[in-house]
Amino acid sequence: MNKLSIQAFFDDNTQTVTYVVTDKATCSAAIIDPVLDFDPTSGKLSSVSADKVIAFLDDNNLRLEWILETHAHADHITAANYIKGKRGGKIGVGEHIKKVQTTFKKTFNLHDELPCDGSQFDFLFEDGEIISLGHLDIQVMHTPGHTPACVSYIIEDAVFVGDTIFMPDFGTARADFPMGSAKTLYQSIQKILSLPDQTRIFVGHDYKSPTRDDYAWETTVLQEKRNNIHVKLGTSQSEFVNLREARDANLPVPKLLLPSIQLNIRAGNLPITETNGVSYLKLPLTLEVN
Repeated sequence: MNKLSIQAFFDDNTQTVTYVVTDKATCSAAIIDPVLDFDPTSGKLSSVSADKVIAFLDDNNLRLEWILETHAHADHITAANYIKGKRGGKIGVGEHIKKVQTTFKKTFNLHDELPCDGSQFDFLFEDGEIISLGHLDIQVMHTPGHTPACVSYIIEDAVFVGDTIFMPDFGTARADFPMGSAKTLYQSIQKILSLPDQTRIFVGHDYKSPTRDDYAWETTVLQEKRNNIHVKLGTSQSEFVNLREARDANLPVPKLLLPSIQLNIRAGNLPITETNGVSYLKLPLTLEVN
């Protein structure tokens, strides 16, 4: 009997998948990569997506133990802090989030406003660390490349990979963010593909390739090794790096990159409230002269 229950929530606006993972025996739950809704034209945050996840916890009498981030997302704002305020739980992320904080502290000129020690999170995980969810073990695997702080979470026969690898017909994550690396991404993917063939892979996004009518977010190690269009079995590191770097050179900047990063390196906490009672994000400006 499978001890693990997995419920997915797909956010259409950001094409993000949030997971509620439950130990059936104890009703202990973890949420992976929750989404807070954001309207960039008005600056309005809302909790519609997060409240659906909270309602699922309540409807099934689940006790929230963990809110787990696979990395500091560039395409959606995390609801980790909001959900913790509503239902408790401990917020965890890979320990290399400190590198991401240091980089973007400089980008946004945050001075003393942002400690770069990961203290905004409850736990910083090391590679190979094992945490408990009820009677289940969650193994943390450092899988950098998309960002230096990316981790995957292995639970029973499932692995939650964030943005490292996608459905086989869509391929893999971009590697052109600060401290990203196509070479490192390839090596991380090999770690994932070294898991048993039957291991279920749950991806962090789906962008629905032209060959499919519906979104999907579950695949297996074997399916990825056989069919992934970027990194199937037999693809060399140099082949992958050439392909990934050429593709990344033509990708647009994610439309929510600047607001998302500023909040996600804070675990979803808002910036300090200013004298008028309002929090503000920064927008770095550059002028390109032709």
